[in-house]
Amino acid sequence: MRRSGHLFRDGMTAFAFLALTALLALKMNNGPELIQTGNFYVVDGDTLAQNGERFRLLGIDAPEYRQECEHGGVNWACGEAARDALGKLMKAGEVECRGRERDRYGRLLVTCHAGATDVNSEMVRSGMAVSYGGYTAEEAMARQAKAGLWAGNFEKPRDYRRDERDQHMQTNDPLAGLFDDLREAIGWSR
Repeated sequence: MRRSGHLFRDGMTAFAFLALTALLALKMNNGPELIQTGNFYVVDGDTLAQNGERFRLLGIDAPEYRQECEHGGVNWACGEAARDALGKLMKAGEVECRGRERDRYGRLLVTCHAGATDVNSEMVRSGMAVSYGGYTAEEAMARQAKAGLWAGNFEKPRDYRRDERDQHMQTNDPLAGLFDDLREAIGWSR
């Protein structure tokens, strides 16, 4: 009887500790909204910089700067075009970027407005970025209009990054892929 009392007490203590930890994590992640104004440096089609800090446009994913896409059988520098499109939008008026959360790289996730223009929305609507958890209606409009990336064939930016990472690992690590091959050989493939 005495042992079950200790188990119950220990279980309740662990539960209380986990609940408190979860509340603290939630509170830390729900920080005050940060507002940045002024001039920004355009890193690529969905990343900005200002005073040594990086900002990631929330809800969109643009081609990587070196990424190429295909239109009419011809490759074009869609990553550079996305960066240029964002640069033009950032000059459309007084810029204000707002965000609360940070991504795994420490970048503040922001929604930006240049004057009356919602920059994040316009990047997707113009077809220079895809929806990444937001702006699905804008992506549908761009797709229907065959705007930007949708005018031809392209690899989604997240897939391009994954392929680049995999290729880099294979060329720099002689053991890359060994565990995948071993899993497949014994029937544990994903």
